[in-house]
Amino acid sequence: MVESAQVPGTSAADKVASPERTGALETRGIEPVPAAERHGHPMQLFWVWFAANISILGLPLGATLVAVQHLAFWQAALVAVLGAAGSFAVVGVVSIAGRRGGAPGLTLSRAVFGVRGNIGPTVVSLVSRLGWETVNTTTAAFAFLSLCAILFGANADAKASPVLTIAGVALFVLLTVTVSGLGHAVLVAVQRWSTWIFGALNVVVAVSLVTRIHWGQVFAASPAPVGAMIAGVGTIAAGTGIGWANASADMSRYQSPSVRAGSLVASAAAGAGIPLVLLISLGSLVSADDPSLASAGDPVAAIRELLPSWMAVPYLIAAFGGLLLSNHLSVYSAGLTTLTLGIRIKRVYAVVVDIVVTFLGSLYFMLVADGFYGPFIAFISLLAVPITAWVGVFVVDMVRRRDYDPAALMDVHRTSAYWYRAGCEPRALLAWAAAIVAGYLFTTAGTGADAWFTGPLAGTWLGANGLGWVVTFAVGAGLYAALGGARIRR
Repeated sequence: MVESAQVPGTSAADKVASPERTGALETRGIEPVPAAERHGHPMQLFWVWFAANISILGLPLGATLVAVQHLAFWQAALVAVLGAAGSFAVVGVVSIAGRRGGAPGLTLSRAVFGVRGNIGPTVVSLVSRLGWETVNTTTAAFAFLSLCAILFGANADAKASPVLTIAGVALFVLLTVTVSGLGHAVLVAVQRWSTWIFGALNVVVAVSLVTRIHWGQVFAASPAPVGAMIAGVGTIAAGTGIGWANASADMSRYQSPSVRAGSLVASAAAGAGIPLVLLISLGSLVSADDPSLASAGDPVAAIRELLPSWMAVPYLIAAFGGLLLSNHLSVYSAGLTTLTLGIRIKRVYAVVVDIVVTFLGSLYFMLVADGFYGPFIAFISLLAVPITAWVGVFVVDMVRRRDYDPAALMDVHRTSAYWYRAGCEPRALLAWAAAIVAGYLFTTAGTGADAWFTGPLAGTWLGANGLGWVVTFAVGAGLYAALGGARIRR
């Protein structure tokens, strides 16, 4: 991919896009950031991605590799590198578009799919973000209940303590909206400094877990076939980088036009890869010693049981804080995605709307639903397909596109340069839809008897090895390129 990016100079659209700021509050919405106001550097993104991925959810993902894929520890560690760092390298590639166009990812996507055709990918992205926020909030509320049980003797069962459960969810969403609502500058600063605090707590917890492992049992495990490792890579990629790919430009839009593309890729792959590889490997190590972690309805409590009593409080604080850092970024992105749908409200109000949905969804999983982890696996499997299809089409478009028209990105009428045919780019939409259909043919959403959906080709080698997302990317990118989608109209 060619590195150079010609950024439009100051134009009428740039002047309209100039933000109004009140202290630390970012009042800019989805309008492109003028080139003169882009001063970011890749190290900022390194800390953003690092902080967003030090949450406790990496542990049950690692446990899945051992309990479901039956991998040996060394195989799980290798799969973590390929799946987590590799998928976040894709996130870094997509973030190049944010540096070029200075706008959120789904706003830039209007140039690819058309201002109306982009509605489909935008809805999928919003559902993905809201789903991950619900996962984060639910898990954090479990940590809150466990902490209250230790400190105050409360009942840690969510359904037995509905008032305390509501309080835990409310606290988490309040802390989330405080940072995400203020915007980009505050989020970057909080993510950087919080990484050191909660990262250190996670290191202490990790050391304690490692010292309690029965190493003989770990090394006695027989290695799984290569096919199981390939399936594991797909599971980890779907649960980590793939879910963030369509949000990457939301953070890189403030990057300086002089930043090299390779630096953006490295900041995402290393920033997210380092904590994820460590946490996923640790989860697989713990599960090799105690397989119950992968099937736990409350993974927070399951891990707490493996720790000495004096470590429980630091562990729960680390779990709550890590999930909060991930949620900051997700909610910020969801607010921008909501605006891209055409809802005419300020960015901070869009954040509040998304938080309300997350609040209600978390209460459902904690107070009504019978399980949590099974729906989580099914959720990431289902949404990985349309998001991967979008990535395939979007990346092919990036190969030839060097800039974006800021005025056209914000114009949703027939006068927009991105109106194409009735507001849609037929080649992009056809490639995206075909890739989704192809991907679901090979996909199983969920595990075992609890699977939500099983594609007709899920039993083939590609489907059995979790490679539906690879088929999705290949069909989306290949078909769009074959249709001439890489030839940008002028």
